[in-house]
Amino acid sequence: MTKTILITGATDGIGLLTVKNLAAEGHTILLHGRSAEKLEAAARQVGGDPETFRADLSRLSEVRALVEAVLSRHDRLDVLINNAGVYKTPRTHTPEGLDVRFMVNTIAPYLLTRQLLPIIPATGRVVNLSSAAQAPVDVRAMRGQRTLDDMGAYAQSKLAITIWTREMAKEHPDGPVFIAVNPGSLLASKMVKEGFGVAGNDLQIGADILRRTALSDAFSDASGKYFDNDSGGFASSHAGALDPHSVADVMSAIEEAAEVTARE
Repeated sequence: MTKTILITGATDGIGLLTVKNLAAEGHTILLHGRSAEKLEAAARQVGGDPETFRADLSRLSEVRALVEAVLSRHDRLDVLINNAGVYKTPRTHTPEGLDVRFMVNTIAPYLLTRQLLPIIPATGRVVNLSSAAQAPVDVRAMRGQRTLDDMGAYAQSKLAITIWTREMAKEHPDGPVFIAVNPGSLLASKMVKEGFGVAGNDLQIGADILRRTALSDAFSDASGKYFDNDSGGFASSHAGALDPHSVADVMSAIEEAAEVTARE
């Protein structure tokens, strides 16, 4: 059965390759990107006339506009893959004062998921891109009250998205399925090349696991779990995702940012 699938950050890297693979199987693809030019180029590569949605996920107003655009065209979304991410950026804070890395990697996907949940069926899935690089979250940094270096912000944002994946799964025990996944370390994405100066490993490694977590029956009962593609299986969550006090603080900061978004 074909699915309707939205993938963020799908104009290059793992996102684009995943889109190509899914489109080749006949699924209806909703392709998101930040640049209209890159979206057009990606759509040509994918073929089959995929729908395109342009939004800068570091801008609160554009996250809201993306939600409205999807809802205006669709009353069902089977899979949401929150793939978009940022590691290095010339500006570290949004106009609202939030840390850009947390905004794109953690808060925007949280808002997008929350607001699209009404059209995601109980049998649907939300796949969140986590990472092997995770670190305890400084909520002051998430709120923009402290500046972190690139790796610090990235690693903390990836633990934060893993945390809300677990928490949202608890809120929705009957579905949809929420999964956090490390697609593979140092894959040959633009982020890895720019951030670490290495060519990276085969992107197909990441695209294959995103397809599996999105569609395979093997993940139908994996809600709230963290899949580590480096080890090829489910892994224990970082200690920061298991401490009730830390989790409460992180979720409060994320929800606070969501309220800011609602007011903008």
